[in-house]
This record gives sequence, C-alpha cells and structure tokens, in this order.
Amino acid sequence: MGSEARAEDAGREVRQSRFGSLPERIRVEDMVEERPAVPHDPARDAYNADEWLVRVCL
Repeated sequence: MGSEARAEDAGREVRQSRFGSLPERIRVEDMVEERPAVPHDPARDAYNADEWLVRVCL
C-alpha cells in the first residue's frame, strides 16, 4: 500500500466523520416563533356597548 493510498484512506475517514451522517431533524414547531405584532392595549378590550349607544344615539 503506497503513501497515496494511505492519504486517500485518511481523507475518506475525515470526510466520513464530518459528513457521514445527517444532522438531527428540527421540528416545525421549533422553527417558528410567534410574537404579537403590537403590545397588548387594555383600552382596546374596554368596549362598552351601552356607552356607545348613549354617545351615538342621544
């Protein structure tokens, strides 16, 4: 076995150790980050139907 064959075998082993297996799968849930587009505004949920009716109709 010549020095070229040994170098080729060493190169093959290095490639196998680096590229020999696929990386672990990443779940879709781990790829997406959900955040609200705007911060929560408490005044937005403070709708009062009776108040609206009084302001508009009277």
